[in-house]
Amino acid sequence: MAKKQFKAESKRLLELMINSIYTHKEIFLRELISNASDAIDKLYYKALTDENIEFNKEDYYIKIIPEREQRILRVIDTGIGMTKEEIEDNLGIIARSGSFNFKKDHELKDGYDIIGQFGVGFYSAFMVADTVTVISRAFGSDQAYKWESQGVDGYIIEPCGKETTGTEIILKLRENSEEENYDEFLDEFRLKNLIKKYSDFIRYPIKMDLTVTKPKDGKENEYEQVVEEQIINSMVPIWRKNKNELTAEDYHNFYMEKHYGYDQPVKHIHIKADGMVSYTAILYIPEKIPFDYYTKEYEKGLELYSKGVLIMNKCPDLLPDYFSFVKGLVDSEDLSLNISREILQHDRQLRLIAKNIKNKIKTELLALLKNDREKYERFYQSFGRQLKFGVYNDFGANKEMLQDLLLFYSSKDKKLVTLAEYVSRMPTEQKYIYYAAGDSLERIEKLPQTELVAEKGYEILYLTDDIDEFALKVLHTYQEKEFKSVSGNDLGIEDQDKQEEKDQDEKVHQELLEKMKEILQDKVKEVRISKRLKSHPVCLTTEGEISIEMEKVLSAMPNNPNLKAEKILELNADHEVFRALLSAKENDEEKLALFTNLLYNQALLIEGLPIKDPVEFTNDICKLMA
Repeated sequence: MAKKQFKAESKRLLELMINSIYTHKEIFLRELISNASDAIDKLYYKALTDENIEFNKEDYYIKIIPEREQRILRVIDTGIGMTKEEIEDNLGIIARSGSFNFKKDHELKDGYDIIGQFGVGFYSAFMVADTVTVISRAFGSDQAYKWESQGVDGYIIEPCGKETTGTEIILKLRENSEEENYDEFLDEFRLKNLIKKYSDFIRYPIKMDLTVTKPKDGKENEYEQVVEEQIINSMVPIWRKNKNELTAEDYHNFYMEKHYGYDQPVKHIHIKADGMVSYTAILYIPEKIPFDYYTKEYEKGLELYSKGVLIMNKCPDLLPDYFSFVKGLVDSEDLSLNISREILQHDRQLRLIAKNIKNKIKTELLALLKNDREKYERFYQSFGRQLKFGVYNDFGANKEMLQDLLLFYSSKDKKLVTLAEYVSRMPTEQKYIYYAAGDSLERIEKLPQTELVAEKGYEILYLTDDIDEFALKVLHTYQEKEFKSVSGNDLGIEDQDKQEEKDQDEKVHQELLEKMKEILQDKVKEVRISKRLKSHPVCLTTEGEISIEMEKVLSAMPNNPNLKAEKILELNADHEVFRALLSAKENDEEKLALFTNLLYNQALLIEGLPIKDPVEFTNDICKLMA
């Protein structure tokens, strides 16, 4: 039989596909099984449209047979088979898809979807095989044909014998090399795992002969190894079942089976969507943070299936970064695939699914916040930081999406509160949402800067996470209420009479303030009389966009941008320490310098900032004590 040649374009495509298109060689098994499923689907469709054809589903299956000694792997189906012409058309021209043409010719509607529509998946077999042989007998024909090829050099087609309808693909596997191990595709347990991974939800049984250990008949404590045929795939995916058929335990077991995590997820979401794009999805919101979540090794994304066949293990485009903690999968029959099932086009359908999933996750999180606060707070302890980073990231593009999901500790009851809860409790005269930032709740509570706001009876949000203040800066307002730091320049609540009094103090003591600024030089932008201090003698406040807490965060970054807060040293004119300053100004400039440096360093310590020269600081204390 003369060897036929692939067309030049097909040769180039075959070379490209084998070397470039598929990332993992194991994909070949998924492609061959999907093609086998297509072949059975076609016969099933014929039975639906021809009353003379009886389709007994139990008679239709796919079988995988590894033959280790001969280095042969067989993939057998009991599907519709191919005529000589169909073999020539489907296997002789790369990228010519028999499945696609069958669907087009028969105008298949919803419910009769054919998985393989792209025509190149079959050729992935050449990634692992030196020789590929196809033996096929078409339904209604007595004659079978054999197609055989060793790759780009061409192929032969000749008549052969085959007792039953269907197709058998025989792969003569390549010899192992230093770079590649092909023996794994002859190992029955490796094959079983690949079937479970990629083709678990193919709707027909995938059978294999497996070696199992069983007790010997009638003998205690004696076992023997026997070979028995097993069905490897589950066939019916959980996400295609009706929700009323499933229990919470079913969802949790699936979470564990898929190795999404070892915790108890706080919520599962089962979506069945029909419309512009149809898809089903099962999503999980974990309770505990994965150990590698905030590392470069963590991969976000959902498993993506098309008609029950795994397309991508992690599809990052289905989740925004701020919801990257969500686990689960999506199965859609509407996705456009490119060349192979492994490469997904970034098309409109995918974007629409991603948008719907994003909105659904938010809706479910809001429902959890409203209906099970304890669970939500457990979730938030793990992933709240990611939500706040989502607000800050992309110049605040997602702040409207995320702001109602945020929680912050509050001076009221020392509990986590939403921004909506804070605003709902604001007195009528309160104009701003006040916050204070620090390393811990205890430290924030003792900050001198909180005194005036607390005296007014206003609630203060306590920001303890390093991302918190950055997020609020991006939010800027919530329900038209501006965020304002208790350490900011203007609190907007100073009593008018007292403010005039403090302004007068500034004028009276201008000389003292200028001398102290001269002593401190560029350590502070200004020294001024405080309008917020009640019992404390001193504090640091800031002007501009960078606060002291933000300066700390930026200073700790590997690429430190060296941005500094514009610090202002505020003095309490009603405190006895201020009178000591006035006395030193009049009588002892050396003592004024000593007092000034001590107060500045005291203010740094209150803020949790490092003192530049601790030895000098302790010497100053000793001078004061002496």
